[in-house]
Amino acid sequence: MPLKKDTKIELLRRASLFADCSRQDLAEIASVAEEMDVEEGKTLIREGERGQQFFVVVDGTVDVRRKGRKIPIRGGSEFFGEIALISNRETVATVTTTSPAHLLVITDRAFRQVLERKPQIQLKLLQALAERVPELS
Repeated sequence: MPLKKDTKIELLRRASLFADCSRQDLAEIASVAEEMDVEEGKTLIREGERGQQFFVVVDGTVDVRRKGRKIPIRGGSEFFGEIALISNRETVATVTTTSPAHLLVITDRAFRQVLERKPQIQLKLLQALAERVPELS
């Protein structure tokens, strides 16, 4: 059964990148979030490669590794790849599913279309990103 719009909004609200976004902003972003089911052992992003998607784990588990070492998922929320939505930076970790997983996925292309339609979201994202920069070093 597909997730309801309100559920997608609440899942997105947990991501630090979207912390300053209004409910209306989140609804715009949720409108381009697709659902995806993957099997255990699927590598979703690979460290050092250009990221092209943002993921929210709706159900299931993932392993996150940076330079081969397991790292905790920040903030207790399972989302990753958000930097790929707004930059051409290489990803900083490899994320692999450790169980079958149900995910919300937003591609960089779809996200940029949202920003073109709703440019007010851009400033909110820049503020959130600026707060994250020290974490990414």
